[in-house]
Amino acid sequence: MDTLDAKRELSEFEQGVIVGARISGASRAEAQKLVEQVVRATNMPKAPKVTVSEDVVTVFNEMKAQAGEEEKRKKAVLFCLSDDKKSIVLEEGREILQGDLGNSVQDPYLHFVKMLPPDDCRYALYDASYETRRKKREDLVFIFWDPESAPQESRMIYASSKSVIKKKFAGIKHEWHVKDSEDIKDRRNLAEKLGGRSVVSLEGSPV
Repeated sequence: MDTLDAKRELSEFEQGVIVGARISGASRAEAQKLVEQVVRATNMPKAPKVTVSEDVVTVFNEMKAQAGEEEKRKKAVLFCLSDDKKSIVLEEGREILQGDLGNSVQDPYLHFVKMLPPDDCRYALYDASYETRRKKREDLVFIFWDPESAPQESRMIYASSKSVIKKKFAGIKHEWHVKDSEDIKDRRNLAEKLGGRSVVSLEGSPV
């Protein structure tokens, strides 16, 4: 290997960084360089696995069970890497509550899209309310926001850590990896993930 010790076996995390880099279009050499940057950023000889904070798991379980007071239930929430890039945490102030709907939030999906940073990655849970030709439904969606304008190092860490957070979200049915702002703005793309042509409206708006 060009930039990494060829005699040292790469950790699972480092291998994930390389895979994520190659998927995003980086060359092998660029991917290897990113691994070195991640190792240096953590001040450790090997990049550790990213962990998931207990708050993240609690929020998921509450949203899945629709637990708690209706107005305080979360409609959408963002998760980000901690400053030291060693854990996945709740992003403070980046949420929509059910009690916000019809008050400070008129269109929850549009409001959610505006919460996403244009130049960095995020994980998100979105409690989608939609209608098929047969009935109204409500489902949780795990979203990996991965804009191409984000720093490549950030994209690699988020991509390689996605499986870590997904393991904590047992039973979630829908997942959406989205890279383009125009794709996520178009609610028809989320409707496609939820049920394709059978979905006729999302958050009260026709699709």
